[in-house]
Amino acid sequence: MTFTVAIVGRPNVGKSTLFNRLVGKRLAIVDDTPGVTRDRREGDGGIGNMKFRVIDTAGLEDADDTSLEGRMRRQTEQALADAHVALFLFDARAGITPIDEHFAGWLRVGKTPVILVANKCEGRGGEAGRMEAFALGMGEPLPFSAEHGEGLSELYDALLEYADAAALEDDGDGFVDSGIESDDALIDERPLQLAIVGRPNVGKSTLVNRLIGEDRMLTGPEPGITRDSITVAWTVPWQGREREIRLVDTAGLRRKARVAEKLETLSALDTLNTIRFAQVVALVLDAGQLLEKQDLTIARQVIEEGRALIIVVNKWDAAEDRQKVMNQISDRLQTSLTQVRGINVVFLSALTGRGVDKLLPAVLETFQIWNSRIPTGELNRWLEATTDAHPPPMGRGGRRIRINYITQPNTRPPSFVFFSSRAEELPESYLRYLSNALRDDFGLDGTPLRLHGKKAKNPYAKEN
Repeated sequence: MTFTVAIVGRPNVGKSTLFNRLVGKRLAIVDDTPGVTRDRREGDGGIGNMKFRVIDTAGLEDADDTSLEGRMRRQTEQALADAHVALFLFDARAGITPIDEHFAGWLRVGKTPVILVANKCEGRGGEAGRMEAFALGMGEPLPFSAEHGEGLSELYDALLEYADAAALEDDGDGFVDSGIESDDALIDERPLQLAIVGRPNVGKSTLVNRLIGEDRMLTGPEPGITRDSITVAWTVPWQGREREIRLVDTAGLRRKARVAEKLETLSALDTLNTIRFAQVVALVLDAGQLLEKQDLTIARQVIEEGRALIIVVNKWDAAEDRQKVMNQISDRLQTSLTQVRGINVVFLSALTGRGVDKLLPAVLETFQIWNSRIPTGELNRWLEATTDAHPPPMGRGGRRIRINYITQPNTRPPSFVFFSSRAEELPESYLRYLSNALRDDFGLDGTPLRLHGKKAKNPYAKEN
């Protein structure tokens, strides 16, 4: 087994920078503004051949338990409880502050072992502050620079005993060689990437907590609590076996005109990046504010990226005229998202749990359609019948356009290429006819389709 490392410390000491350094990717948003991280973020990290799980936490602040800062601290407390060892980070250039001293006392009486890390020690600029940290009574402060990667070998040595302990517990060697996942692995065996997106305060984090059955995500009445996209592993029983899903909770997306702060811009970019790497995207709506312009903008972004889309109507318990709401959604989808018909819509209450059991079947059904592949022979029989029923229009010179052949080169989303000597002359209206016929005849509802024309080669044309 690998072991778990939690990164803790007051705000703005470089915890997220260290997290990104250890996981080898820019997963956490990093900015000079204190308190950027609010939820705890997890990732697979390592130093050399030592592999471990890393948890990035919110900055430790002394605050009332009911406040946002107090709820953030509870998330950090849970991260510490889950960890084998904690890295207590402080800013060596700023020296030891009263809040560092306060939480050092808290960490000393805890059960989780702590390694004291003096960050921002590049160029020996933080040596004086590092010396101050001896007074905390937590051993020798390890000189480090998360920004420049200095001190990794020393951190490796400090973590070695926890790797060895994990190895003994697992009766293994404590190290996990990095492997490359085979492209031939079955799609059903790979974790499904499910992104939860929507406007601020529609209940995305509450929904994630309800699905996994614990208060993993920070929630509250304040809009815009979530800033980073946070991935949570979720394993569910499905068709007699375990199905692994990676739930990604994202920051709320507002209209660009309302996005003023730098951090909100970074959060929005992080959310859009999450959409690009997702497989299924659940767009969460508030039952009292249905499919507003911003919701439709998000839906179109999902479709343009070729992701599978489902609509989740949250706070269904608070809806007054439910039939009216259902009719409004149906009408709006038909008029505003004509490029994708038959999108799955799930009505639920994340707060009470009512209807949440309908979400997983909708996600997996949509995912299966998104992965659909149609045999070439069946496709071409369909093409012949479809073009006979509604032939392509006349092209230039009064000659009818003929489509010779169609194939499906890709799935995710289903993508089709047809061959015609005059493919560029087919109007958009006829391409829509073919797309709608594909959707109706092969059950491809609720997923974007890609349909491209390719000019067929003339076998009698002379080659230069």
